[in-house]
Amino acid sequence: MEKVWLKNYQPGVAHEIDINQFQSIVEVFDRSVHKFRDRPAMANMDKVLSYGELQTLTEQFASYLQNTLKLHKGDRVAVMMPNLLQYPVAVFGTLRAGCTVVNVNPLYTPRELEHQLNDSGAETIVILENFAGVLEEVLKRTKVKHVLIASIGDMLGFPKRLLVNFVVRKIKKMVPAWNIPGHIRFNDALAAGASQRFTPVEIKHEDIAFLQYTGGTTGVSKGAMLVHRNIIANMLQAGAWVKPVAREGQEIIVTALPLYHIFSLTANLMIFTELGALNVLITNPRDIPGFIKEIKKYRVTAITGVNTLFNALLNHPDFKTVDFSSWRLALGGGMAVQKAVADKWKQLTGVTLAEAYGLTETSPAACINPLDIKAYNGTIGLPIPSTDIEIRGADGQALPQGEQGELCIKGPQVMKGYWNRPDETAKAIDARGFLATGDMAMVTPEGFVKLVDRKKDMILVSGFNVYPNEVEDVIASHPGVLEVACIGIPDDKSGEVVKVFVVKKDDSLTEKDIIHHCRENLTGYKVPKLVEFRSELPKTNVGKILRRALRDQEVNKQA
Repeated sequence: MEKVWLKNYQPGVAHEIDINQFQSIVEVFDRSVHKFRDRPAMANMDKVLSYGELQTLTEQFASYLQNTLKLHKGDRVAVMMPNLLQYPVAVFGTLRAGCTVVNVNPLYTPRELEHQLNDSGAETIVILENFAGVLEEVLKRTKVKHVLIASIGDMLGFPKRLLVNFVVRKIKKMVPAWNIPGHIRFNDALAAGASQRFTPVEIKHEDIAFLQYTGGTTGVSKGAMLVHRNIIANMLQAGAWVKPVAREGQEIIVTALPLYHIFSLTANLMIFTELGALNVLITNPRDIPGFIKEIKKYRVTAITGVNTLFNALLNHPDFKTVDFSSWRLALGGGMAVQKAVADKWKQLTGVTLAEAYGLTETSPAACINPLDIKAYNGTIGLPIPSTDIEIRGADGQALPQGEQGELCIKGPQVMKGYWNRPDETAKAIDARGFLATGDMAMVTPEGFVKLVDRKKDMILVSGFNVYPNEVEDVIASHPGVLEVACIGIPDDKSGEVVKVFVVKKDDSLTEKDIIHHCRENLTGYKVPKLVEFRSELPKTNVGKILRRALRDQEVNKQA
């Protein structure tokens, strides 16, 4: 496909990146901590770490791994914690020691944790004490030898550290009982590392930086091997994209999505650290009043999030009292941004909610909307620098521009493959280096990519394709709707019928209201035959609505 998208790049955005500028993430990090040494880097619970302090702490952590635990280059270190100052210290420290970070969702069940630890072969884990009970259940069935336990207040200094930990443990009772003999406290590890000399490790492009596990939506959870080259590429690609609007050493970005998720990991922690920005870490974004209170403390310039997060903020009365005069960038990804949400966001904040698209397997950014767009345009944007795409039909052949098919992506940000799964890697990446995304899309004459839906989520009604995103977008525009999810369920007559699950904003909303609204905006076969009202919808750890869970519930109900 001709790269028609290049003509619509924002002025100043390069068409290609030079991947050889840096050999490792550590090299980029070292440059930033020297360049912005006295500037604030990370903030959480009113504690701020400067870039210089971040450099010292990460070196201490790396020294501990290297000298006390005797870890070697390539050893896997699991990190299981929410957005706290300990997270960037552990992650950048692990990378500086030449080791591989295995990000673990803190909400994992014992079964999920056991699988990921054993699949990755991690022998070291850094975990928040709140989740230590889950680790205790599976520890003997894993290869883990070293357990580093962190507490929420660890980085807050005396006496706040003691106070916060006391409240978390004794008042709020957020730490279930656990017993792991031989564990090491996070702060003790830093102290031990500080007393020994750290020796820098030579790291190259093809060394694995992250084993980033996919959600397992197509079976068992797999570890995407993201090498240093992949992350550097995405930092340079997205960095070039934000260059016209981002100001080095001046940005303040709200980091509400969990850093262990690839979107926040690369966009917030990596790219904005390279820019010398201040990352404001939100530990519990589900506490919307607390989240808004935290936002008000800073002259925020940027925020990343998913549609449900933006929607939750917009529907809380306190959000209207925020001063948006410094806000300059809002980036939505992880799931489709709905027009109703994007329009309300622009109306309230004055900032366009620009949609981006990526996958764990692409580190993650592949397409981003130009940051100078004036309003929501219904697309996931343009392929970013040094990225090529193809739209392929069922036969695997490239389709002409304007036709719908599976989106395939090629670029330096595409993963090396799946950890210890060459067969799965071969299915995902072809001989030409194109990754099959499983997403249905089309390319407009201007080169913008319009995502139609997930291949597996498509509903077939009497031979007609129905895409849940379209139905959800229409229903979300109804003023009485807070959230919506759409799935297909089996039907003897038409093969499948459309069913929607709705969370009300207005208690007077009825099934007839939904159907009438859909009939006014959708052709007949797309109109839902079934409407079910719910108090909440199942979501992933980043707030993405789980259609799969709803389908499974329907299957079980019918069974």
